[in-house]
Parts: sequence; structure tokens; C-alpha cells
Amino acid sequence: MEALPMKRSAATTPAAPIEAAGHQTLSAYIQARFDEFSRSQKDVAQYIVDHLDEVAFQTAEELARRANTSSSTVVRFSQALGFEGFPELQGQAREEYRRRVAAGLIGTPTATAEPLFSLDQNEFETAVAADHVNVEETARKISRSDIESAIDAIAGARRVLIAGTDQMAFFASYLRHLLMLLDLQADIVASPSQEALSRLGRIDDSMLVIGLSAGRPHPLVVRAMKLARHRKAGTVAITDATLSEVAKLAQIRLYYSSNSPAYVRSHTALLSMIQALAYGVYSRDAEQYADRIKAFRLK
Repeated sequence: MEALPMKRSAATTPAAPIEAAGHQTLSAYIQARFDEFSRSQKDVAQYIVDHLDEVAFQTAEELARRANTSSSTVVRFSQALGFEGFPELQGQAREEYRRRVAAGLIGTPTATAEPLFSLDQNEFETAVAADHVNVEETARKISRSDIESAIDAIAGARRVLIAGTDQMAFFASYLRHLLMLLDLQADIVASPSQEALSRLGRIDDSMLVIGLSAGRPHPLVVRAMKLARHRKAGTVAITDATLSEVAKLAQIRLYYSSNSPAYVRSHTALLSMIQALAYGVYSRDAEQYADRIKAFRLK
């Protein structure tokens, strides 16, 4: 594998040459340079690192759509890394993907696996099949120790604050509902309202702050996580991007797969994870929580 090129732009400090003996991968190179990129380039960087198998075979237009940016940004990002254009970057992605498959780090579909639908899938079936893969991929990649740590943190917190805006607001509200069924104290921050900001102001070291994000995190969620970290509160990030700023600020990080053929990200795996976390808390003391749920429903 050839060493990746060094950045040639005169606008910034040139990157240090990569030692040929190191065989630095595209993913590692992008992660090392991540803080240098613009906001839109970071969206591309995150998608490439988390979806290398797709990037290896996508067009620049398809990658741009999945990363919620433009094809010109994809090309500029490729050039910022020192490539002539996207095809050269894609060549490195394919090389890394093949090496991962050969090393058993990336699974390949088994020939004996029965497909959910026939080969001539319609749009509905294609979307459902993608969701099925997302849930399976999330389950395979997630760490049991991280899940157990998240469940312990939720069950042991005096109060839980869930931060999620825009499309994440629904999932923040649903997680709050599931926790309240167990008679756990939970609040949400879903918009920069005065009430939400006052909830941020009450964060202390006895609380747990859960940040939800998809792609580029909302500044309000980042603010909540930074404040929680400053005030020694527990922190959990649930995100679809390993390079997300929310994940970097969290003590416990849970990742889900959000690939989708549609015009929006898939959140099926996120919904599954949220319900599984709540069930994990419930299972800590099922008899006690069953009584709480019954009392809650009778209110």
C-alpha cells in the first residue's frame, strides 16, 4: 500500500510526511487530520471513517448525499488530503477495505444467508432491508461492557438529562418516557428555550447527561455535554459518527448504524438501542420496576 500524500495547500501548514514503513491507512490519516478540516469537510470525514465499505464503491455524488453536503465539497476534501480528486481517495478507501476484509475485520455477506426480499426490490423493500442491516450491524459492533456501563449510569443517577434537537428530539422524548415509566427522574433539552437553558444550569455531579446526535451534532447538545463534563456529571453519547464531538466529550460512547437509501438517515437501530437500554435498567430489578410501572399507569 502506498503512503498517503501530504497536503499541498499553501493556505495551511503542510502535513508531515507519512513514513512509508508505517503504512498509515486512509481512516487513520483522516482522523489524525480531522481538526484541520472545515465543518462541511468534517461531515465528509466522519462518513468516510464510519462507512468505508460504502465509500470504496460510491460515486462522489452518492457520498455527498449520504454526508449531507455537496459533491464539490467531496472533491475539495479529497484535494485537501493531497489527492488529485475523489477517484484517488476512493482508490485508497478500496485498498483499506480489501485489507480489512482479508484480516477479518470487516464481515462479508454469507452466500447461505436468505435475503429478506427478492432481487427486484422496490423502494419500500430496499429501505426495510437497509434497516434490518443497520440493527444487525449495530448489535455486532457494540461493546457489551459499554452497554452495561450505560445501564449502570442510568440506574444510578439521581436525575437524567437527555439532550437531543431536531430529529433527535423525538428520541430524547421517547427515552424520557421510558425512564419515567420506571419512576426515574428525567428531563430533556430539545431547543434553546429559556426552560431548557435553565435545565442546563442545574447540571451537577449527581446527574447523568445523555447526548443524542446524528451526523454533525447541534451546538446545544455539544454545550450540554461540555457543561456536564465541566461539572463532573456522568456523560453518555449515543451517535452514528465515531468522530462526533459529542462522542469525544462523553465517558461512555454508544454507536449505531444509520445507513439508508432514502433522503434521510435511518434511526431504526437508534430506536432499538434506546428501548434495549430501558429494558436493561428494568431488568436490574424487574419486580420493583413492575410495581412502579403499574402505579404510573394508574395515575
